[in-house]
Amino acid sequence: YIEPDFVIHINLLYFIIKFNYMKDKRYLSYSKNNIQPLSVKLIRGRNVESVHRVHAVVTDSKARIIFHAGDFDYLTFIRSSLKPFQAIPFVSSGASEKIKTGNKGLAISSASHSGSTMHGREVFKLLWNSQIDINYLKTPKPKWAISPLQHNCSGKHASMLATCKKMNWPLESYLSQSHPIQKEIKRKLAELLNTSTEKLELERDDCGCPTFLLHLSQMALLYAHLGNSQNAELEQISRAMLLFPELVAGEGFFDTELMKRSHGQILSKGGAEGIQCISRIGEGLGLAIKVEDGSKRAKHASALHILRQLEWLTPVRLDELEEKINTLPIGQRIEVEGKLSFVEP
Repeated sequence: YIEPDFVIHINLLYFIIKFNYMKDKRYLSYSKNNIQPLSVKLIRGRNVESVHRVHAVVTDSKARIIFHAGDFDYLTFIRSSLKPFQAIPFVSSGASEKIKTGNKGLAISSASHSGSTMHGREVFKLLWNSQIDINYLKTPKPKWAISPLQHNCSGKHASMLATCKKMNWPLESYLSQSHPIQKEIKRKLAELLNTSTEKLELERDDCGCPTFLLHLSQMALLYAHLGNSQNAELEQISRAMLLFPELVAGEGFFDTELMKRSHGQILSKGGAEGIQCISRIGEGLGLAIKVEDGSKRAKHASALHILRQLEWLTPVRLDELEEKINTLPIGQRIEVEGKLSFVEP
């Protein structure tokens, strides 16, 4: 015979354990329909050395989820994939037109560039044409560099300063979350995501600018907007990035090499800690990828794997890109397991 109180306590304990196990939103979102994350494996010889879990989602510009693997609502920071959207006030304020920045200036404003002379020159033009002293530029100077112009975020910072100059906003405090330029970026982002500014959470990025905590599906939605040509400012920005992909990253870098091979059909912009976002131009589709452990090699490998599945790039171009990007020492290789699953309407 078992005391009723004992049974109640056992059932309560079981409920608590089960609740704590399943309360993690990430677990619930992809286990409920058994759509698992992609698995990226680094193999040395015949043995698996490292494994990376990758979440991915494709949405249209109406926020409808088309495909996904793993948790399409994975919550993380968008990091440098935000840059094309941080450049919107640069266009909408008329600052880019006033200083006649052209497509090169718009491309560098959205870039995570490699700090070459070519990149530094384009950033300097933004400041020079806006009559802004370089000392206002708050990008850290890389250890290997001779100037803060060579920091990979300098184009974003310079375009923000140019916008502030045009709008008569303070230059010294342009990185503050309470500054008008940052408030305008937040407002534009909320508008694109069909949400309120109060629901958008910000934190400091490594370069000093605010970045946003977003669901992966929200990142995909942003890139769906970037590729559908319905927003005038985003259309100018995406066109500039596609015209000058070498300014967006640099020769040999993933974003540049992918866009160069896409014949204007794919826009790509990565971010730190395993973030990769891609637009399918003209179709209003956005792809967002997050590697849980932040691995760069895993995000590139999974992006190529997904692009092959979606047939957004020809097999020949994908093979060429894979050979150029996934360069590993002799005896090592990367394998990606899993696929995106179609979501029934």
